[in-house]
Amino acid sequence: MATINPYLNFPGNTEEAFNFYKSVFGGEFLMLQRFKDTPDADKMPPDVQNMVMHVSLPIGNGNILMATDAVEQMGFHLTPGNNIYICISPDSKEEADRLFSGLSEGGKISMPLQDMFWGAYYGDFTDKFGIKWMVNYMHPSK
Repeated sequence: MATINPYLNFPGNTEEAFNFYKSVFGGEFLMLQRFKDTPDADKMPPDVQNMVMHVSLPIGNGNILMATDAVEQMGFHLTPGNNIYICISPDSKEEADRLFSGLSEGGKISMPLQDMFWGAYYGDFTDKFGIKWMVNYMHPSK
């Protein structure tokens, strides 16, 4: 069965926010990846490269709080309501396809499901009720 985790968007202060959350919840980051570590880093403005592309912090039993810097220089326009996603982590590629297809019906797909450089089969959309979703199936390590 898929797990569901909140995914937050920040306007450039993700690292500050997550250091705060870490001080409250405890634990260590599972991942902290910067934009400079991505395949297209050379195409990004220099002031964006050190920002957070993805961070994840385990909280509680099996829950993970995740986030990114969704900055204006990269075309994002944050407003209350679009700064949080529900991230589904399915157990299989087939489950990812089923959930993506079902939940996105009647909604607007932003990124179709596809294999991504971080080792996942990923896509995102806004459902017909205005809720933002991410589907992120991590391929088993080879």
